[in-house]
Amino acid sequence: MANSSPNNKHTHNVNIDDFRAKILKWYDKNHRILPWRSVGKKKSNPYHVWLSEIMLQQTTVVTVGPYFENFSKRWPTVHKLAAADKEDVMHEWAGLGYYARARNLYKCAQVVSAELNGIFPDTQQELEKLPGIGGYTSAAVRAIAFDKPANVVDGNIERVMARIYAVTEPVPDSKPQLKKLAGGLADGRKDRPGDYAQALMDLGAGICTPKSPKCLLCPVMDICEAKKKGIAETLPVRKAKKPKPQKHGAVYWITNDKNEVCFIRRDETEMLGGMLGLPTSEWMITDTKVKLEKGVKPLGQFITHSFTHFDLKLDIYTKNLKNGTELPQNNPIWLSALELDGLGLPTLFKKVVKFMK
Repeated sequence: MANSSPNNKHTHNVNIDDFRAKILKWYDKNHRILPWRSVGKKKSNPYHVWLSEIMLQQTTVVTVGPYFENFSKRWPTVHKLAAADKEDVMHEWAGLGYYARARNLYKCAQVVSAELNGIFPDTQQELEKLPGIGGYTSAAVRAIAFDKPANVVDGNIERVMARIYAVTEPVPDSKPQLKKLAGGLADGRKDRPGDYAQALMDLGAGICTPKSPKCLLCPVMDICEAKKKGIAETLPVRKAKKPKPQKHGAVYWITNDKNEVCFIRRDETEMLGGMLGLPTSEWMITDTKVKLEKGVKPLGQFITHSFTHFDLKLDIYTKNLKNGTELPQNNPIWLSALELDGLGLPTLFKKVVKFMK
């Protein structure tokens, strides 16, 4: 029997064998068909599992699908990815966001290829030594890729646990408790640990949804304490979000007499590091006036973009450079206006290009 931590108020008991049997039976009939997923007796490809899990960090399955397909076709093995040109990898990642993931993905592929002979380790301790792999990803790769016991807890599984045990403490404060509850049902259990983890993910994504959960279709409805209490839809409780900081700056549309536009490769230490982008000023909390160099003209228009931790507003400025005019940035990359549609740009700069065209 598994129950919640003795340090909290929850005393709801769950029969582990009963819970897991129902979850796995449901999964066998209702699992999602995903390009990186192996079902039945077919073994999972650790490279595919790792690649998909990195892409899925803070990103939806629907969004990730086409990116995974492109990556796995272009670089079908970790050796191929490790040998790729870094700029090509960043280009394929463009639009997926959270670009530190792409940089770490490339570094990790190189380590696995060069130092581990292309073989991913199957322990969390060894996996977490690799770039870009933390506690959740190491657990997911161990369980799904190698079918070994691990406590895999993503947002979907947190929600399932909050409802099964009727945990009313708000997230994120309750995250350690929810992880411990999930661990009581997962850790050390050798009956299909990979399928079990994916079953809970699928249950949260398709049945135990954030709004209007489909409780009558849930395979563990009779076990769910929140369903019994009629509070399933209210869980997990979330603290009110603080307003995002508002940042401001300028973006420059610099052209030359050849009808080319100036781009730069952003510094690795910046937001959108390593990506191709238009020149910008520093992004500041205060809406300071930009000091205009000679020939720079305000367009009187702006674009906005929302990042995870702040919202950004960039005023658009234009400049046409004559021969010999000094550029306000280093190592410019001049691209024909006809090439812009095929560029692998972050969404922020795609918005500017679309507006200017």
